[in-house]
Amino acid sequence: MFRKVFTFVVMAILLLSAVSIAQNSLDSRPLDIEKDPDIELFISNWERSIPFNTHGNMTERAIFSKLTSGDQLKPARKGEVLKFINRFSYAIIGEGDSTSPTTLKGEQEILYINSGQGFIKTKNTTAELSKGIFVLVPADCEFTITNTGGSLLTLYLICEPVPSGFRPNDDILVKDENRMTLRDSGYLTVHWSHNGKNIFTVADGLGTLEIVNFLSADAMTIGQPHSHGETIEEVWTVLEGERNLAFLGKEILWQYPGTAYKVPPTGYTPHSNINTTKEPVRFLYFARFRDHEVRK
Repeated sequence: MFRKVFTFVVMAILLLSAVSIAQNSLDSRPLDIEKDPDIELFISNWERSIPFNTHGNMTERAIFSKLTSGDQLKPARKGEVLKFINRFSYAIIGEGDSTSPTTLKGEQEILYINSGQGFIKTKNTTAELSKGIFVLVPADCEFTITNTGGSLLTLYLICEPVPSGFRPNDDILVKDENRMTLRDSGYLTVHWSHNGKNIFTVADGLGTLEIVNFLSADAMTIGQPHSHGETIEEVWTVLEGERNLAFLGKEILWQYPGTAYKVPPTGYTPHSNINTTKEPVRFLYFARFRDHEVRK
């Protein structure tokens, strides 16, 4: 009996080690168009998307949308790559406009205010909106957003489905990135040079997602190239800085503000961020890593 248990433990350790090595080593093969994912399908900019209306008076432009092909390594169209998240968009509310009262059903939204001034209002809360504000809007909570500035109110919108049995927050949760300090230890200082601000986690009320962060890459730095497996949905969007050099698979691509990439979840396709400029590059980052216990 002991020998069987010992053998099982050893095999499990070897399997986990193999998975770890596979997800953190570079693929030495030359490009194989029959096997390797088409990287161009996994990088997208909102400016090339057709606008659509939501929330009564909000205009969205999709950056990434739900997968329809059935094979997450071979999306049918550019940007149609999300398996676990419903959509990721850039949105605007016109000067002096307000959204209609909206109650999210079966999903919730994470908002990042990119520019402009306004406020978000629920039954019990009114919060000012300006650049750097993050808002977690839970399911079943009616809200409106009003633009009070003299220009467009622009924001990034992440829409995640609510898992079965999940208990959402009772009200919106607002955090100001401008008042948060960079973390200098723990998992937010990873892959050589990535540092960031831990905005929302499962403990804050995320359902399907596990992390929403604001990450920074200093001038002339490179992140450790590594890969991810099929359970992971990880998206990097440049918000500020001249540009990022995205190392994705066997290609390098310029990534300008408003452009995002999703890491193809092959287990062997590496990714890295390379800042070749003299100023920091800042990213909106969100990820789902695995099935996890939901808040009940």
